[in-house]
Amino acid sequence: MIKRNGVIEAFSREKIVAGVRKACQGRPVSDADLAGLAQRVEESIRATGVSQIDANEIGLSILPELRTIDQVAYLRFASVYQAFDSLNDFESAIVVLRAEEESKGAPA
Repeated sequence: MIKRNGVIEAFSREKIVAGVRKACQGRPVSDADLAGLAQRVEESIRATGVSQIDANEIGLSILPELRTIDQVAYLRFASVYQAFDSLNDFESAIVVLRAEEESKGAPA
C-alpha cells in the first residue's frame, strides 16, 4: 500500500483491525467482527489485481463493511476518511443512513 507520505508498505490486516478498533471503541463490536471485516476488505482489494493501492483507498473500502457492522463506528471512521469538516457533513451522512434503514423496513 502507498501511504500519504509516499512510503510503500506491505498490506496488513492487523493495521486495518487496529484502525477500525479505534472507531469501534465502546461499541458492541467483537474481535470476530473486526477480523471478518479485515478479511473481506483484503479480499476485495486483492480482487482488483492492483499491486499497489493508496492507503486512503483502503480506508474508503472499509466504510461499506463497517456500515453493516455498526453505524456509530461507521460515522466515526467516515469522519476521518471522508474528511468531515462540519456538523453538516455528519448530518448528511446520518440522513443517508436513516434513508437506508427506512428503505430496509419498507415493504417491497
